[in-house]
Amino acid sequence: MADMNQTTEKFQRDAQAAAREAKDDLREGARRVADEVRDTADRLADNSGAQRILDRGAELAETARETGREYVERAREKGGEYAERVRHEADRLYVEGQRKAEEVAHYAEERYDELSEMVRRNPAQSLGIAAGIGFLVGLILARR
Repeated sequence: MADMNQTTEKFQRDAQAAAREAKDDLREGARRVADEVRDTADRLADNSGAQRILDRGAELAETARETGREYVERAREKGGEYAERVRHEADRLYVEGQRKAEEVAHYAEERYDELSEMVRRNPAQSLGIAAGIGFLVGLILARR
């Protein structure tokens, strides 16, 4: 169970890291576009081309939108990949847990059968042991 929690936490950390990376990439892309817009505006202002500034600004805005779409799509793909990995790992851990539970149940059944057989063979000894354990439990509970 602890392995499942650790694996789930690892996938969550990976998904968060991918989201942070996409966010940082978006910021960097936006910063580059803004810098380019400023540089272009400065160059065009020197040439007195107001229409060229508007056209270049529109191009840069479209580039920024397209870059944003690409980053969003990439983030969706990564999120889907991580979700699929988590589902696969959860299924694997579930099957493993079922197998372990069956092993424990089988082991407990064997020990119960052995204990029952021992009590049948030695009833007086078993009664004495049970009485001793009951006496000790009574002492422990009486002290509380």
